[in-house]
Amino acid sequence: MFRLRGISLLSWRAFQLRHFSCEPLVIQMQNCTDEEQIFGLIERNTATLSEHQVGCAFDVLWQFQKQKTNLGRNVECVRNHPQFLTLCNVTANHLETMSDHTLVNVLYIIRQFAVESHHPLVEALVTEAWKRLERFDTNVLSIFSTCLADQHLYFSPLMGKIADIVNRNLETIQDMRALSVLMVSISSLISRCFQERLVNKAELLFDTVDSSKVNTARRILLFLRNIKCSYYPLLERCNKVLTSSVSHLDLESISKILSLYQSLQFHSFEFIEVSRRRLMEMIPGSSGYPESFVRLFATLGPVAGPEIKKQLESTILLMSEELTSQQVLTVLGAMEDMESRNAHLIKKTASVLYKYLDNYKSIELLKVTQALSCLHFQNKEFFVKLRELILSRLEASITPSEICILVSALSMLPFPHFNETAISRIEAVLPQCDSKELSDFVSSLMRWIQNDHKCLANTTRKQLNLLQKLDHWGHHRLQQSNSLDLLWEELKSLKGEWLHESFVEESVAALQCFADEIDCTNVAKIASFLSKTNYLSTLLLDRIASVVVQQIEKIHPFSILAITLPFSVLNYDPPQRDEFFGACVQCLNSYVGTLDPITLVFLGFSLATLEYFPEDLLKKIFNIQFLARLDSQLAILPSTLSARVQFRLMELNRAVCLECPEFQIPWFHDRFCRGHYNKDIDVMNGAQQQIYKMLAEVLGGLRCVKASGLSTYYHTVDFECILDKRKKPLPYRSQSITPGKSPGIYWESDTSRVESSLPPESERCVLRIALEFLDVRAFCSNIPHLKGKSAMKKRHLEILGYRVIQVPYFEWNSMALSTKDARMDYLREHIFGAGKS
Repeated sequence: MFRLRGISLLSWRAFQLRHFSCEPLVIQMQNCTDEEQIFGLIERNTATLSEHQVGCAFDVLWQFQKQKTNLGRNVECVRNHPQFLTLCNVTANHLETMSDHTLVNVLYIIRQFAVESHHPLVEALVTEAWKRLERFDTNVLSIFSTCLADQHLYFSPLMGKIADIVNRNLETIQDMRALSVLMVSISSLISRCFQERLVNKAELLFDTVDSSKVNTARRILLFLRNIKCSYYPLLERCNKVLTSSVSHLDLESISKILSLYQSLQFHSFEFIEVSRRRLMEMIPGSSGYPESFVRLFATLGPVAGPEIKKQLESTILLMSEELTSQQVLTVLGAMEDMESRNAHLIKKTASVLYKYLDNYKSIELLKVTQALSCLHFQNKEFFVKLRELILSRLEASITPSEICILVSALSMLPFPHFNETAISRIEAVLPQCDSKELSDFVSSLMRWIQNDHKCLANTTRKQLNLLQKLDHWGHHRLQQSNSLDLLWEELKSLKGEWLHESFVEESVAALQCFADEIDCTNVAKIASFLSKTNYLSTLLLDRIASVVVQQIEKIHPFSILAITLPFSVLNYDPPQRDEFFGACVQCLNSYVGTLDPITLVFLGFSLATLEYFPEDLLKKIFNIQFLARLDSQLAILPSTLSARVQFRLMELNRAVCLECPEFQIPWFHDRFCRGHYNKDIDVMNGAQQQIYKMLAEVLGGLRCVKASGLSTYYHTVDFECILDKRKKPLPYRSQSITPGKSPGIYWESDTSRVESSLPPESERCVLRIALEFLDVRAFCSNIPHLKGKSAMKKRHLEILGYRVIQVPYFEWNSMALSTKDARMDYLREHIFGAGKS
C-alpha cells in the first residue's frame, strides 16, 4: 500500500512539473505570486535565460514591490537574494542583444532596487545605452534620462547629449508624459531660449493630458520650479488637473505640490481648500506613525483652522521624543509657518533639537535659528551651544554660499556680538560672491549693527570698511551686465537698505539703458522692481505702459497687479493713461472669477490710488460671495498678511465711498477701524513736537490744536485746527499732553460728534484745517514728488471739507526755515494766508 502511495505522489509531482514547465518561461514568470517563485525559476533556468526572459523577470519583481505599501516593501531583501545577483550576472551577458526598451527598463528597475551606481551592471547598462542614444524613441529616452537623474548626473555630457536630441526633435514629440520627464531631467543645463521652447511645447500638448494623469502636471510644476519660471497659463492648467484629482492624491503628493506652488509663488485657494479637506481625512490613519504624522503636521498645520491646529500640536507633542533629527526639524519649520504660540510644544521641540544640533548641516542650523527666533524661544544654554557650533563651522568653511548661511544665522542669535571670524571669512570670499550672497551679507551686517549695542565703540570702523567693500563688489557685478537678462539676475537680489542707499540710481540708470528690451515677457518683474525702489523714472514707466498697451494680449492677468503697482506707489500717470488702465482692466475681466481674492483687493486699491475706479471690478469685489471667499482665505493666512489684506480692503472701501458715491457701495468698516485705531498713543517725532508747540503759539494755546485726530472714515490727521469766518482759531475741549506723546485719538465717525466737542460759537466755523508733516517716506527718492498714498489722503481730506496743509520735511529742515521765527511765519502764512501777523 505504501509503495502504491509513493508511486502516486511521484506521478502527481511529475505531472505538476511537466505542466508548469510546458508553459513558456515568460508566462510562468507572469503567473508567479511572490519573489521566491521567480527566484526558483531563475535558479532552475539560469543557463537558458534569454534577454527577453531576463527583462520579464525584472519586470515581475518590480511589480511585486509596486503592489506593496512603502512600509511593506522588501527592496533590500530582494536585492541581497542570491538569485537576484545571479539574474544580474546573466543580464550582463545579454546586453548587446537586448531591445532598447528592455535595456533601459532593466536599468530603471535595478536602480529602484537601490543597486549602487558604481555596480558593474549599472555601468555596463549606461554604456550600452549611450551607444544607442540616437535611435531611442521618446519614451525610452525619457526613462533613460530618469535613470541618469537618479544617479545625479544632471550636468554630465550624456545628459547634455539627451538635451541636444530633445532640442533637435522637439517639433515631432507628441507624448506629453515622456516630454515632461525629459523636461525635468534636462532642466539644469538648457538655455533660456530652449526653456521657452519647452514651455510653449508643453502648453501646446497639455490638452492631450487626461485629467487623471497628475504625475505629468506635477512634473511640469517641477520643471517650472527648476528653471525659476512662473508661467501662469501652464500653471493654471496644471492646477486645474491637480485640483480635480486631489481625492486620489496621497499625503506625499499633496505635500510636494504645495511646496512647488510655494516655490513658484503661485497661490491657488481652491487647491488649498480641497487639499485641506483631504488631509483632515488622513489624521486618524497617521496618528500612530511618526513619519506619516510629521509630514501631515507640516502640510496641514499651516493651512488648518484653530481647532485642527490645536489637535495637531497635541498629537505631535505626545510623539516628540520619538522624532528623528530630520523629523523634528520639519516640525519646527511647520510651527514657524503656523505661528505657533504653544509654549510647551516649543520648549519640548527645542529640547529634542538640542540633542541633534551637532548633526545638522549649516543650512539646517540657519533654519533652526530663524524658526526659534520667530517663535520667541529663549534659552541661554541652547543659544550658547548653537553660537559655538556656528562659529566652529564658520572657521572651517571655504565656500561663499556656506559662509553666507552661517553669517546670517550668527546675526539672528539673541546676542549677535560682532565677531572677528565672521569679518575675516566674509572678506576672504567677497570676489567669489554673487549678488544674492552680497545682499545677504549686507542684511546680516545691518542686523548686527542694529542689535549689538556693544560693538558701537570699537568695531564701527571695521563694519564701515566691510560695507564699503560689499558696495564695491556689488557695483562691480552690476557694471558687468551687458543685457537686460543679465542685469535682472543682479537686480532681483538687491533688497532693503542696501538697494535704497547704495544702488537705486545706478540700478535705474542701467535699466534705462536697456529700456528697449522690456517686453511682455519681463514687464511685470521690471515693474515690480521699480515699485521697491521709490525712484520715479518716467522713461521706464512710459515704456512699461507702452508695452502693456501694445502687447496686452500676451500678458497674463496674474501679472497686472505687479505692472500697475509702481504707477500707484509713485503716483504717476503715463501719457497713455486711459489706454493703459483700460487695457489692464480689460485683461482682468475674464479672470475676475478665478483670480485670487487677495490679489483683487490689492489691485483694486492700486487702481483707486490713481483715481481709477472700474465699476464692474469694484462691484465684484464688494459682493457678498466674494467677501465670503476672502474671509475663508484670510482664516488660513499668516496673521501679518491677513491684517494687511484687511487694512487694504478698508482703504479701498473708504476710497470708493468718498470718490465714487454713485456706486452706492456701503461703508462697513467702522467696527474694524475702531479696533485698529484703539491702541496705545503714538510717540511724536522731533519735527512733530516742534510743529505742535509752534502751532499752539500761532493759534493761541494748546486748546486750539488737536493732535492725532481721526477724520470721518478714519484718516489720521497729524494736527487739526478750526477757523471761524474772521479766521479766528476756535478752541477744542481741554487737552493734556505728555512731552513726546500725542494727546490721544479723537473719534469722529460723523460730523455731529465733531461739533459736539466744540463751543457753541463753532457754528460760525467755515474752515477746518488739517496740517500734515510729510517725512521722507511720503516722497519719491530722486525728486520731491508726492507718492500715491499721501496724494490719496490729501484728496480724501479735501472731499471731507478740510483745507489740507502738507509740510514737507525738506522745507521744514531747509536753511530758509532754520530759525524759530522763520518756522512760525511759515505756519502763519499757510494757516491764515499772506499778510497775517
